[in-house]
Amino acid sequence: MNNHSIDIIGTSRDALGECPLWDDRNQILYWIDSHAHQVKARNLKAESVREWTLPSQIGSIALCESGRVLVALVDSFCFLDTETSHITHFVDVAHPAPNMRLNDGRVDREGRLVVGSMALGRREPVGELYQLDGHGNLKSLEKGICVTNSTCFSPDGKYLYFSDSLSHQLRRYRYDSASGSIDERTLFADTTSLKSGPDGATIDAQGNLWAAMVISGQLARFTPEGRLDLLIDLPTVYPTCPSIGGEQLDTIFVTSISNSGNALKSENPNAGAVVAITGTHVRGLSECRFNDL
Repeated sequence: MNNHSIDIIGTSRDALGECPLWDDRNQILYWIDSHAHQVKARNLKAESVREWTLPSQIGSIALCESGRVLVALVDSFCFLDTETSHITHFVDVAHPAPNMRLNDGRVDREGRLVVGSMALGRREPVGELYQLDGHGNLKSLEKGICVTNSTCFSPDGKYLYFSDSLSHQLRRYRYDSASGSIDERTLFADTTSLKSGPDGATIDAQGNLWAAMVISGQLARFTPEGRLDLLIDLPTVYPTCPSIGGEQLDTIFVTSISNSGNALKSENPNAGAVVAITGTHVRGLSECRFNDL
C-alpha cells in the first residue's frame, strides 16, 4: 500500500481550498477557494482552470442534476450556471448568532444537500446541520456544533458521518433516506492521537472513510467499523478535503490551505495546492447530485 504516488496538480494555489468534487459526466474536477469567493474547475486533460467569482465567501458546493453547481454562500444558497456564468439566488439561511457562515456539505443518496454552519473566529457551539431539498425546503437536523465538517454518507445511504472538528470526533448517525431524519448518534472515530481534528471527508465504494487531518498534514482512512488503517503524509501543510475521481474513479484529490484567515498560514510553495494521489487501489463512487429538476 506504500507504492502510491502523490502529484501536485498545476500551479493554482488557494487561500482556503475546499470541497473538491469530481464531475464524472464531464470529467472535470471542481473545488472552491472560500476566501477568494471562487468556484474553480479543471479539465485534467486540457490542464486549464476556469474560475467563477461569487458574492461572498463559500462554504461548499454540490453538483446538480441540471448540470449547474449549487453553492453554499455565507448565509444563502445559489445556483451557478457554469456555461453562462449566471448566478441564481435560491434560499436564504437565518443563522442563530452573528458572524457565522455555511461550511462543509454533501448530497445524500436522495438528492438533498446536508450542510453545516460554523461560528467565525471563535469556539461557540452555535453551528447547525441543515438539510436542503430541491424545492428550497430547509430543515435543521442537529444543533450545538462549533465547526461542521467531514459530511459524507455510507454507500447505501443509511449512515451519515460528520464531525465537529474542534472535538476531534467523527460521528455516525443512522440516516433515514425516506424521511430525511437522523438518529442513533454514535462515536465513529476519535482523531486525538493523530494530533488533528478531522476536516473534510469522503467515502469510497467499500465504505471506508477518508478524512483530511488538517493540522498533521495527513490523509487518514478509516474502515467502516471506524478503525484507522492507513495514513498518507501529504506535501501540502494544511490539507482540507479529499474527493475520489479521475477516469477510473481511482484518484484521490485533496485541497489545502495557504492562509485560512486566522490560525493557519504557510509560505510553503505547496500550501494551497490541489494534490492527486494514485496507486492506493481505491475505488470511488460517483458524486451524488442535488435534485434541482
